[in-house]
Amino acid sequence: MKPDSTTPELKLARQVLKTESDAILKQLDCLDENFQNVVDVISALTGKVIITGIGKSGIIGSKIAGTLASTGTPALFLHPVEGVHGDMGVIQMGDLLIAISNSGATEEVLNLVFAVEQIGLTTLGICSNPKSTLAELCDYTLIVSVDQEACPLGLAPTASTTAVLAVGDALAMALSSKRKFSTEDYSRFHPGGSLGRRLKLRVRDIMLTGEALPLISVEENLGAAMKVMSAHQNLGVALAVDKDGRLAGIVTDGDLRRIFLSGHTQESPITKVMTRNPKLAESESLASEALMIMEQMAITSLAIVDEQSRAIGLVHLHDILGRGKVIF
Repeated sequence: MKPDSTTPELKLARQVLKTESDAILKQLDCLDENFQNVVDVISALTGKVIITGIGKSGIIGSKIAGTLASTGTPALFLHPVEGVHGDMGVIQMGDLLIAISNSGATEEVLNLVFAVEQIGLTTLGICSNPKSTLAELCDYTLIVSVDQEACPLGLAPTASTTAVLAVGDALAMALSSKRKFSTEDYSRFHPGGSLGRRLKLRVRDIMLTGEALPLISVEENLGAAMKVMSAHQNLGVALAVDKDGRLAGIVTDGDLRRIFLSGHTQESPITKVMTRNPKLAESESLASEALMIMEQMAITSLAIVDEQSRAIGLVHLHDILGRGKVIF
């Protein structure tokens, strides 16, 4: 039986998502000159980023460390208790410690911050209280506060941890951009995953060819293009070619609403609705390069042509990322 959309559980679940989304949006206020200073400091490090935290903050910190490491910023997670009991041996001069504590008063975290500062490490505190011990102790501070937790009791860390995770992602992506981290770099950092292997392939290795291509004569109409798209499920595109097989334009399923709203019908000539001079990929290009073009253009497929501009292939986003489960 389909659940009633007005049940208390669904109302609460929707409120949780709203509370957490509001908490994330509130963090836009902390992306200021101070945030930029943190980006500049971390990008200039000669060592690595070490993140610490305990409880839920520790779990979030571990994830942020993983995101940093996979996007070009060397990073690892250090449990604060293990740290002060011998594991500080992983620390080297030139490293930076990021300490996460919502209250800014977590004793275990403060102990580690104090210890690493004694050996000269730069420290960054992420907390909700600008007057907390952590904020005062660290060299840099990012204040991540929320109006309320998503927990109905106001007790379980929910909105606060979500906000810290989002700010951590923002920091990682800003650093990745500053370092000009590319899809090729990402591939090198993920050699064991299916995505990493696919990004190293050439477009010719994964592109669709022959009968798998959704080709249509440039002399056909929109209705025929829709039939071609239906016959080639999951591609969402039709390639219009002339009598010599040269690519003249494309029509995507994303174009259909715009096309019909503008007054066209299925009888409209495809030449009236197709996109001319679409973005292309070369067959010898890396799959990572094709993926970068798709990301920049916000599209899901690229046509491949030969030296005579004849359509010889099509590479779809799914053929790069994998149509099955992708391991990140």
